Amino acid sequence: MRIPDIHQRLADLGALPAHSGRVVRAWLQGKPLNTGTRRQQSENFLPLSVRAGLPQLSDDLDNLVRLRSEHPGADGSARLLVELADGQMIESVLLPRGGLCVSSQVGCAVGCVFCQTGKSGLLRQVGSAEIVAQVALARRFRPVKKVVFMGMGEPAHNLDNVLEAIDLLGTEGGIGHKNLVFSTVGDPRVFERLPQQRIKPALALSLHTTDAELRQQLLPRAPRIDPAELMELGEAYARAVDYPIQYQWTLLKGINDSQEEMDEILRLFKGKYAVLNLIPYNSLEADEFQRPDGDRIVQIVRYLHSRGVLTKVRNSAGQDIDGGCGQLRARAAELVERKRQQRHSAD
Repeated sequence: MRIPDIHQRLADLGALPAHSGRVVRAWLQGKPLNTGTRRQQSENFLPLSVRAGLPQLSDDLDNLVRLRSEHPGADGSARLLVELADGQMIESVLLPRGGLCVSSQVGCAVGCVFCQTGKSGLLRQVGSAEIVAQVALARRFRPVKKVVFMGMGEPAHNLDNVLEAIDLLGTEGGIGHKNLVFSTVGDPRVFERLPQQRIKPALALSLHTTDAELRQQLLPRAPRIDPAELMELGEAYARAVDYPIQYQWTLLKGINDSQEEMDEILRLFKGKYAVLNLIPYNSLEADEFQRPDGDRIVQIVRYLHSRGVLTKVRNSAGQDIDGGCGQLRARAAELVERKRQQRHSAD
């Protein structure tokens, strides 16, 4: 389901734009659709035909996403395994300080070698209403003041749905454009479309290395674009919206944590309106990748920061529960498949 479908459903019930706006705002806040205001109850505002149709619409919206399981982390985050109406599963993450990370695809086609989601490939797109429904669901648990499109999927590969969701969240959802963060590996369409939008989100670009050949190995199906060129595109957008680009760098021990990489970062970031987010890899026992030692991470941050690169360490939420992006979904999918095989054996 897409957001225009919701507006059309309401229009078919006889709702005018003002009526639809109130209903949609109530949904986005995780409240009943017939929620009124302190000055005006719904029965004094919504037409009878609209009120009569709200229970069915409410059921349909509730069925867009359902909480399958919740996994609280020691850092104040909580990973939510969310089931869609067709039985597919995605992940949302409640972040500390009012943030929410949402998924835009079931799986992902980019195939980043260090990402669990990429190993499953792309299964399907997440509709714009399903994206926004993750926010409505999360707001039943706690306030959401910031939404980052950094969950499962590559938002640029589902661009129309993601931009529809951003537009609604930035208007009826009451979230400022700087608190809507679009994360991408650097699809050129992003730099064409985002400047044209009514709501212009902050931009996070997956960099991970300054070496073009290594980046292609780490992100095998990402657009073939040189890191320096990617940063020039990011810089143009940052200056246009007057907000820095967040460059994402998953730290992989022995791969992209060398002194040569750090010195190249200094060269590329000089004069840029940018923040470098270092994300130590969320290691699992059987992984071929590992996170650098703590001392090395501190050393990197001090080296870059002292030389003018605004550098932050962003540990993935929920590391204490093995909750890296896609891990919950992968475990749930394995359990479903195991049960299916057991039933088949029994038959």
